[in-house]
Amino acid sequence: MIDLDSRKVIGWATADHMRTDLIAEALTNAVTTRRPAAGVIFHSDRGSQYTSAQFATLATDLGVTLSVGRTGVCWDNAVAESFFASIKTELLHRHTWPTRARARKAIFEWIESWYNLRRRHSALGYLSPATWEHRARPAITEHVA
Repeated sequence: MIDLDSRKVIGWATADHMRTDLIAEALTNAVTTRRPAAGVIFHSDRGSQYTSAQFATLATDLGVTLSVGRTGVCWDNAVAESFFASIKTELLHRHTWPTRARARKAIFEWIESWYNLRRRHSALGYLSPATWEHRARPAITEHVA
């Protein structure tokens, strides 16, 4: 799950299948991490996982509004398509993965230590997602009693 404004990966999961449970875990992680206001929009393609009753129920329970792209129009989900092209080119296709655990660890490190923190995006004026979000947030001052 990618924040459209900052391009930050905010929820993700890995599995050896493409069933609804996989994306349900990613959406739950995103909502747990971000705690968005009710009605936040999640946009996807028309894959069967995203259009399933199970996913629709979860989204409703989490206060998420679902949106799907038009049939056969990859541009409707271009940010996600770009992300998957990047992770495949920059990580997954460059190595052999002897175990799923090694692949998952590498994905975690790539997302959390590289993509979100340091990878620059032209759409963000060549800032990383973390830098973009830091600059976009108003300064918060803590007062200790």
